[in-house]
Parts: sequence; structure tokens; C-alpha cells
Amino acid sequence: MVFVTGATGILGRIVALELLKKGETVRAAKRPTSNLDEVKHSYQYFTDTPEEFFSQIEWVNVDFEDINALQNALNGVSEVYHCAAKVGFNPKDNKEMYQTNVKGTENLLFACENSSVKKFLHVSSIAVLDLYNENGELDESSDFNPKDEHSAYSISKHLGEMEVWRASAEGLNTVIINPGMIVGSGNWGKSSGELFPTFENNRFTFSGGTSYVDVRDVAKIAIQLMEKNIFGERFIIISENKKYADLANYVREKLGLKEAKILSDSLLNLGRWLNIFFGWLIPPIRMATKSNIDAVKALNTISNQRIKEVLKYQFIPVQESIDFHLNNYINDKKRKKI
Repeated sequence: MVFVTGATGILGRIVALELLKKGETVRAAKRPTSNLDEVKHSYQYFTDTPEEFFSQIEWVNVDFEDINALQNALNGVSEVYHCAAKVGFNPKDNKEMYQTNVKGTENLLFACENSSVKKFLHVSSIAVLDLYNENGELDESSDFNPKDEHSAYSISKHLGEMEVWRASAEGLNTVIINPGMIVGSGNWGKSSGELFPTFENNRFTFSGGTSYVDVRDVAKIAIQLMEKNIFGERFIIISENKKYADLANYVREKLGLKEAKILSDSLLNLGRWLNIFFGWLIPPIRMATKSNIDAVKALNTISNQRIKEVLKYQFIPVQESIDFHLNNYINDKKRKKI
């Protein structure tokens, strides 16, 4: 049996689906408040028999602060795909990010001790990459630099990785994947599902950019790494590096909206100073931290050569990915207001 955490999230649901397509028995973690109907609905975009696959999932409510509950959830499980995470760049989310991304990972790995679990895949992020290689790129050797200023999200993902490396040193077969911004369908307005609503609802964008990858690629690569027993390493999972403005305006054009304007450095820096003096009074400007501003101004070149070499994998081009999932977003908007 395979256990998938974060199975109602944009990635976890597709990992579960791809495992089911391979005939695996899947147990999936959820919260008591999770919307399973929304997950089942999103499956229609990835299979002709969504209800058939969805009905095969054994859903369990899991509190990651409850070790006993985690141990019970792992009963009979041989493989774990740890997709659960809290993504956020607002300081109000810092405590929850630490609890979910660090303590949750620590507790899950502790529960794996003396269990039937033999393989463990951890979903991290490109946000932990710092040091450039000789080609000026970020790759698997680009270790986290504690001397740099980081967002609370980056720090939490780095600390989560440290828990996985500790478990690896103690004998658990582990592998870490570092995806870029995941483009997927469903979970609109939450975590990676915020991509299209953000581009739609904001008339402003940024001068920098990031790396994108289709959710189907991330799920398939994760499963292939586990199937091939490739452990003790981490792999960057991205398709292409793209500017925010290019992607924002492509999406907005498809939605019949005006082109987004790029926020100037001077306006961003003004926002930072306003945060320093008035952030306690005006919650929205608390997002204007130095680490967040530096992130939206940067466009790092991130290499995906390692995973392409190891698995001979060909990624879905970003434009093809955007077209597919944006169409799903539009269809869901027609079905009901998001």
C-alpha cells in the first residue's frame, strides 16, 4: 500500500491518481474539512473514468501533530509520497508553515520508524536553492545558504529537507524532489492553484520570473524515481524558466483582459518602507518584505538537466501546460463562480 499526504492538494491528488492507474492501492491523507467532491471533479480532466479511480482511494483524516494517528495511517504502508505543505509569503502564515513543513515532516518520519515503510519521497521546492554553479545556474548542488535572507517558506522547506536527510542517514530510503511553480487544475485559489486567479485578478505583475512545471510531469517523475529505487539524492523538477509578465499577459489575453503593468523597483521599495512603518496597521502591505521583493525581481536560471539525464524525461512545454489547465479553469468558472 502507498500513502500520499497532501492528497487534496494540486499535486497530491495527481500523484494518487497516477498510482491508481498503475494498479497501486492508495491511502490518502486529508483534513476533516477537505472538499473531496472538488478533488473528484478535477479528475475528469485527467481520466475518462474519474469516479472509478476516485472510489478506489482510502481516505483517512490525519493530524500531523498526532504521532499515534500517523502510525495508524502507516499501518501496512510500504511507500510514502509526502506532498503535504503550506505555501505562503505572508508573515501571518509563518507559524503554520513551520508546523506543517517542518514539524509535520519530522513527525511523519518519526512515525515511519519501526513501521513497514521502505521508501519515502519528499516534495520540497526550488525555493531552497541558493548557490550558483560555474555556469551561473541553480542545480542540485546549489545548497541553501543560511547567510542569505530568505522567506519563511524557504526556511521551512529547507528545514523539512534536513529532517529527510536525517532519516536517510538513519537508513530510510528517501528521495527529494524540488519542483518549480506547479501548473495544475483544481484547488483554484489555494496554494499553487492560485496561479490563474492571481493573474486574472491582478492588473500588476513583476519584473522577475520563476520556473514552471506541469503537475502531470511532477507526479510521473516522482513515481518513476520510486519505481527505479533512486534514493539518497534530490532532483530539480522544472520545465522552463519564464518571466512573470510574459506568463501573466498570456493568461490575461486568453481571458480577454488588459495587459498587466510591471511594478517598478521604486514602487516595490516604497512598499517595503511602508511595511516597516505601517505594516502593523495595514495587513496587506506586510507582504512587502525584503525577501519577497528580492524574489519577484529575480529571474534565476534553473537547470533540469540532471532529471532529464537520469530518467530520459521530456517535459511538457510551459505554453502547452498553461493552455491545458487554463482551459480547465475557464470551464470550471463557467460551471460555477470560483
